[in-house]
Amino acid sequence: MQRPYSPTIRRRRLGFELRRLREEHGLTLDEAGKRSGVPRATIGKIETAEARRTRSRDLDALADLYDVPPETREALHQLSRQAKEKGWWSKYKDIFSDHALPDFEAEASVIRTYEAQVIPGLFQTPLYAEDVFKGGRATNDPGIARRVEARITRQSILAQVGAPHMTAVIDEGALRRMVGSPEIMAEQLTHLENLALRHNIDLHALPFKSGSHLGMTGSFTILDFPEPRDPSLVYVGTAADGLYLEQPHEIERYNLAFGNVQGAALSSTESLRFIAALKASVESEGT
Repeated sequence: MQRPYSPTIRRRRLGFELRRLREEHGLTLDEAGKRSGVPRATIGKIETAEARRTRSRDLDALADLYDVPPETREALHQLSRQAKEKGWWSKYKDIFSDHALPDFEAEASVIRTYEAQVIPGLFQTPLYAEDVFKGGRATNDPGIARRVEARITRQSILAQVGAPHMTAVIDEGALRRMVGSPEIMAEQLTHLENLALRHNIDLHALPFKSGSHLGMTGSFTILDFPEPRDPSLVYVGTAADGLYLEQPHEIERYNLAFGNVQGAALSSTESLRFIAALKASVESEGT
């Protein structure tokens, strides 16, 4: 299955290109607005990817102002058209926010994640995910089944053509926490063992004995993209929503944190042995 593209990433790329063209011509937003006839506020929103739709006439007016050749003009229009498309995650508006993580995962070339409390969402089995959403409560909330469905659909990104390379560091606390029953947990650990065999997945367990590290403030995910024009993003989940960070100093700080937790974690081979031992312990509890 071919990977989808991200409308948000296409909006960011279109904005990057138009901002670059404007700056190459030495124009301020005010000057570009006056000369093109496109409102300054509109240009600003396009350049910062806030505008969900860009009118063709506005794009043509800016292309004229910047003396854009025909092939580049068509490429800009193609980005604009793709930015209007909807990804599969748009079907789950009740679950994902306007800036959904799957939107960015769709075009990421590298995903690095540190998880302290639970198994990463991209690695969860359906039964494990269901119990995570229940939060230990006895509930028949029909919305939980839909949230599980959305999470499992999201995981298809790891099996598609051109799948991103994913490196996950999972804290021992997340690996040991009994989510659901021993049977559910054993199945989840087996799933981790299978995922670790894939060429595009590196899995590392971070044992308690490693002591303090730079990930102790909480879980986070770093997404890198193949296009230099698409800057990296950091996603930090919160109880209410997700926080996205993209300033260079923020990316640098989280790159440092991830390097630290990965360095403190077990190697891939040692991690598989560690998970196998945990699974054996869980299975003995279920008998």
